[in-house]
Amino acid sequence: MDGTLLTGTTANLQLARHLGTLTELHALEARFAAGTLDTRGFSTEIHRLWHHLTPDHVTAAYTASPWLTGIPDVCADIRARGEHSAVITMSPDFFARHLLDLGFDHVIASRFPPLPFTTAPLDTSGILTPDDKVRIAEELRTRHGLTTGQCLAYGDSMSDAPLFRHLTNTIAVNADHHLAGIAALDYRGTDLTAAYTLARTLL
Repeated sequence: MDGTLLTGTTANLQLARHLGTLTELHALEARFAAGTLDTRGFSTEIHRLWHHLTPDHVTAAYTASPWLTGIPDVCADIRARGEHSAVITMSPDFFARHLLDLGFDHVIASRFPPLPFTTAPLDTSGILTPDDKVRIAEELRTRHGLTTGQCLAYGDSMSDAPLFRHLTNTIAVNADHHLAGIAALDYRGTDLTAAYTLARTLL
């Protein structure tokens, strides 16, 4: 989702902008980049930072986010073909699940307790890692009786690299050279319908 469907930003950045906690989030991102925080440690910190986060905050940040155009059209076309769409993201589920309203069949994200976080602890076993993307994709593929050759994966960052190495039909969306170098196709732009049309040539 981050950087792929969201252009040039992430769910966490959008939430931090809305909540006025960009400075704190940038500090956490620096620790993550330096390797002193892993995915689960990062999630623990944002759970603490945003302990008063409400559904209204999330909806406002989601609505103001710069999404690729054409997302509902792509989801509708996939469904009309009898196929299935899924978003697998390490971002928080309280943000990502809004994508179900655009027509995705599955949205799997890092699990957080109900909002606000004033009393509920975070169970870090529900926080996803890059390798979980492969596991979840395999679970969905098996559930729907598909071969790996019938699956398409979209992504933008090195967190998608395990999945891109696992599947053959892969398309990098506004990705840096690390992911673009291992993708079957590379798309640059802001229209998911164009990326989708390009990706279908792999099937």
